[in-house]
Amino acid sequence: MSEYKAIRVAYGEALAELGAENEKVIALDADLSHATMTCTFAEKFPDRFFNAGIAEQNMISMSAGLSTMGYIPFASTFAIFGAGRAYEQVRNSVAYPHFNVKLAMTHAGVTLGEDGGSHQAIEDIALMRVVPGMTVIVPCDANETRKAVKAAAQIDGPVYLRLARLPSLIFDNDMPFEVGKANVMKEGSDIVIFTCGIMVETALEAAKDLEVKGVHMAVVNIHTIKPLDQAAVLKYSQSCKRILTLEEHSVIGGLGDAVADALIGNGDFKFKKLGVQDRFGQSGKPDAILKEYGLTKEAVINEVQKMIN
Repeated sequence: MSEYKAIRVAYGEALAELGAENEKVIALDADLSHATMTCTFAEKFPDRFFNAGIAEQNMISMSAGLSTMGYIPFASTFAIFGAGRAYEQVRNSVAYPHFNVKLAMTHAGVTLGEDGGSHQAIEDIALMRVVPGMTVIVPCDANETRKAVKAAAQIDGPVYLRLARLPSLIFDNDMPFEVGKANVMKEGSDIVIFTCGIMVETALEAAKDLEVKGVHMAVVNIHTIKPLDQAAVLKYSQSCKRILTLEEHSVIGGLGDAVADALIGNGDFKFKKLGVQDRFGQSGKPDAILKEYGLTKEAVINEVQKMIN
C-alpha cells in the first residue's frame, strides 16, 4: 500500500534529527510552529528554538544575526510571509552579506486550499530565484525533504526550501539527492516533462496513463531550481524535442522559465509551461483548486496529446 506523508511533517522530523547531530543548528518560527512543524524541534531542543511571534521580518533579521555567531538558523513560516512579507530582509539582511541562513517555508502553492489567494504563495520561487547567491530547492516527498534539509545545512550561504502542506506520496527511499542534480523518475523518448514538488506525483500518474496509449514520456524531477541542472535539461530536451514543465507556481519566473532560459539558443523545441497562468489563487478544496488551475493528471495528458498530434 502506498504511503503518504506531508512534506512539512518530514521537514520537522528532519530538522530535529539534524539538531541532534549538530548543536549549531537552531530553529526560528513566526508563531506557526505547529503548522510548519518546527514544534518537533522545539520539543527536543527548547533552548535552541526561538518564536519571533507574528513578526516575520524580525525573524529573518534575527536569523541573520545568529548566523554571524556561528549558528545555522532554519527560519520557518508560511511561504507567502517568509518569501513575500520579509523579502527585503531576505535580500538585504541575509543574501546581500551571504549569511548562512536557511529559509524553510511551508504551505507553498495553491494547495494551501481554503486560506485563499492572500495566503497561497505562487510567486515565491520567482522571488527567491532572482536573489543573487540563493539556492532554491523544492523537494517532492518526505524522503527527498529529509535529504534536502541535511544538504541545506552543509551549504555555506542562503538556501530557500519550498515545502508543501498536504500529504504526498513517498517515493523510493534510495532515490539519490544532490543539490543541482536532477532525478530522472521515468525514461521516455516522445516528450519530457520537467517538474518539481508535489507535481512529480501528478506527472508520473500522467506518464503511466500515456504509456498505455503508446506515448513514452520522460519525467524529470528538478528538485533544485537554482542552480539548475542544465545538462539534464538539454539532454532530455534534445532527445525528446517536445517539452512540458509542470509546477504548482506561477508560470512567470518559476521552474518553467528556468528551463526556458537553459534552452535559449540550444535547438528548436515544442515547449509549454503548465502552472498558474498569471492569476492569484482562491479559496477552495485543494483538489478543486488544482483542477481549476489545470494542475491535474488529466490536464497533463490533454496537453501531451496536443503536442504529439
